[in-house]
Amino acid sequence: MNIREQMEERERRTLSPYAALSEKSRGRDRFEPEDDIRPVYERDRDRILHCKSFRRLKHKTQVFIAPEGDHYRTRLTHTLEVSQIARTFAKALRLNEDLTEAIALGHDLGHTPFGHAGERVLNELCIRGFSHVEQSVRVVEVLEKGGMGLNLTKEVRDGILNHRSSGKPATLEGQAVRFADKIAYLNHDIDDAIRAGLFTEEELPREYTDLLGHSVKDRLNTLIRAVIFHSIDEPCLRMEPETEEGMQGLRRWMFQNVYTGGEAKREEWKVKGMLELLFDFYYRNPSEMTEEYRELLSRDLSELPLGGEEERIAKQRIVCDYIAGMTDDYCTRKFLQYFVPKGWQKY
Repeated sequence: MNIREQMEERERRTLSPYAALSEKSRGRDRFEPEDDIRPVYERDRDRILHCKSFRRLKHKTQVFIAPEGDHYRTRLTHTLEVSQIARTFAKALRLNEDLTEAIALGHDLGHTPFGHAGERVLNELCIRGFSHVEQSVRVVEVLEKGGMGLNLTKEVRDGILNHRSSGKPATLEGQAVRFADKIAYLNHDIDDAIRAGLFTEEELPREYTDLLGHSVKDRLNTLIRAVIFHSIDEPCLRMEPETEEGMQGLRRWMFQNVYTGGEAKREEWKVKGMLELLFDFYYRNPSEMTEEYRELLSRDLSELPLGGEEERIAKQRIVCDYIAGMTDDYCTRKFLQYFVPKGWQKY
């Protein structure tokens, strides 16, 4: 028996009957021989961790665009916080930690520069719309590895696709990430908003903080425990209803005061103008994209009739891919390069 088989046997003995066992995976789109050390979900976790899209998350906005300070969350630190909370769920509930971590690390790979502001702009510009959730799946299925994708298991891709509130993950591990994402972003966005001076802890609605806690630490503890102790030995994850109602109330307050209004939105009109110009520029000048995206475009167009609507959609798709993959800094540099005279840039 090799090491992988020993680990799979350990999963059979120790994990919950509702957990996703590595040996029971529905597999990958392209066949690969098994590894003699790592089970399938551990391999998926490693592939995501080492891919280029994951590394670029460190320079992508979470909520605050170009904040003045080193301690605001980025898309990468958000991802790591989601992973930590999701693994806490998995360990306490005897779920598959490797699958949970793989989904958590991959759930936001398709996010645009400048956070949801960038996502909204691309959604307006693309004929078929744009969603960071679907883009995250496209990253792992198509865009990574020069157009080959990472060839992840179906369970990991399902968890990535269904991590939003409206999603319905097929595994409890995917459900763990879905809860962890909401808990993480609500609490770290409050922390960042307080750091930015938008409000103080004392100004948060008491009807919610009296229930959930009067600090980020206390609220995290309350929400995590509300999932764990309401989900033990259950076939699905759920949160204690009163606590979930409090979390949703605080989330609505954040949408009103931070996500859709206030200081965090002040720079978004600039993002819209910048991305609209870049989108039009690359659509008209696809040769200015990097080689891997030019090759993807050439591959897609080779299968389509020239000059038709399908060609237009295919070009838009690759331009969206290219811009969505940019970091905030790279996007800004390209905007300055193409649209701001060099003599002005010193100002």
